[in-house]
Amino acid sequence: MALQVIIGAGPVGRSVARLLVERGDRVRLVSRRGAGPDHPGIERIAADAADRERLTELADGAATLYNCANPAYHRWPTDWPPIAAAVLATAERTGAVLAVTSNLYGYGPVDGPMTEDTPMRPVGAKGQVRARMWQDASAAHEAGRIRMTEVRGSDYLGAGAQTPFTVLVVPKVLAGRRVSVPADLDAPHSWTYVGDVARTLVAAADDERAWGRPWHVPSQPPASFRQLAVRLAELAGAPAPRLASMPAPLLWLGGLFDPMARELRETAYQFRRPFVLDSSAATATFGITPTDRDDALRATAGLTPA
Repeated sequence: MALQVIIGAGPVGRSVARLLVERGDRVRLVSRRGAGPDHPGIERIAADAADRERLTELADGAATLYNCANPAYHRWPTDWPPIAAAVLATAERTGAVLAVTSNLYGYGPVDGPMTEDTPMRPVGAKGQVRARMWQDASAAHEAGRIRMTEVRGSDYLGAGAQTPFTVLVVPKVLAGRRVSVPADLDAPHSWTYVGDVARTLVAAADDERAWGRPWHVPSQPPASFRQLAVRLAELAGAPAPRLASMPAPLLWLGGLFDPMARELRETAYQFRRPFVLDSSAATATFGITPTDRDDALRATAGLTPA
């Protein structure tokens, strides 16, 4: 029974923990507050992931170290670097395979579907942080110091997901209220289900073919904000959604008073134009197909168990 160590008890970390314990592994879930699923096979530990000595102690003997952490959105430039450095040091000291949960910020604005070969051209601090994390981990792998892989998804759907759609759109659609979104309502956009992130992360960690490169999480064909909102209302039996596109200047103005609106300025390009993920490589390699979109929407809205 292998020991698996997971950093972060958010939606992805919890999903990974459940997958691993269900297949018979021993799971140690590390988070700042010691949170996580209540399961006899999951050991929940409160610790600071930036403390490399403590993290090394907790990961001693682990087969895999899963980095599913997610610092507060507005603190990425300050909080991510020490966590990433501690995780790399721990993987090197313990020999555990490092499997990292990431996103698409490192690519920056794109003109077509993103593949794993799309160049890293980040704009803004958060994209630069993510690109640097990949570069440092990849360099350590190439030097033979660690074994690693990285899994990248688009904006999440699923229980506990925190994205512009889940935070701004879902509650108001379910309540039958008008929604204003800082996005082109009809631009195609890729959405990734949290459970599929977990499945891909575990598959990549287990498969030597996956090490040393990134993988895109298998995701359904792109859908616009409007398409998702309309389908969500149909599934929930809610009134047809009333949607409006928030002008870019209004988002900038809102950022003067709302920290989240201020942070969304940096990634606004993702929602004002097509933002499409090509995940065919992971499907071909691991045989993972994306969860049905209706099932993902039901889980997002709490219409079915997570």
